Amino acid sequence: MIGRLRGTLVSKQPPWLLLDVGGVGYELEAPMSTLYELPEIGAEVTLLTHYAVKEDSAALYGFATPAERQLFRDVQKVSGIGARIALAILSGASVDEFARLVQAGDISALTRIPGIGKKTAERIVVELRDRVDSLTVSMVQAGRGAVPTDPVSEAGVALQALGYKPAEVARMVKLAAADGDSAEAIIRKALQSALK
Repeated sequence: MIGRLRGTLVSKQPPWLLLDVGGVGYELEAPMSTLYELPEIGAEVTLLTHYAVKEDSAALYGFATPAERQLFRDVQKVSGIGARIALAILSGASVDEFARLVQAGDISALTRIPGIGKKTAERIVVELRDRVDSLTVSMVQAGRGAVPTDPVSEAGVALQALGYKPAEVARMVKLAAADGDSAEAIIRKALQSALK
């Protein structure tokens, strides 16, 4: 099992990133919360990883913090939630904010995350209420293909990859984008406004 990688950041095209570790390029899928924390291309970075093997595929996911990786693993234990929704959760809310929503039983805020309907949100609250307490404690202790180059288009591609519909993405990006914003800034503002 691959638990951690340290290497040179070769590219970041949300939600994908490529890490060169000793001449081997590892392609990882990462939540936006991790992508926000990454340094510039060419810098050295260390990421915690989760390696998932299914019958027909293998995938490697990267995380900036132990709490993010633990939340990614925990939410997939809830019936009906897979890796895509787990990444959407981490992209749409910080670990701390997600824990707060679960503890408060805020079903309506949870259903604003792509892929989570009312029944799934209810299951999340019931099944994860006890686990999110340990996540916030550990967080305190721990301290593909061509992508458009303009920030607005890049943000749109990333939001669609997270499960938002094209019409919804267009509205979100239009409201979030300001002159001079990077793709990461647009995505962050769009995801924050989607949770309100």
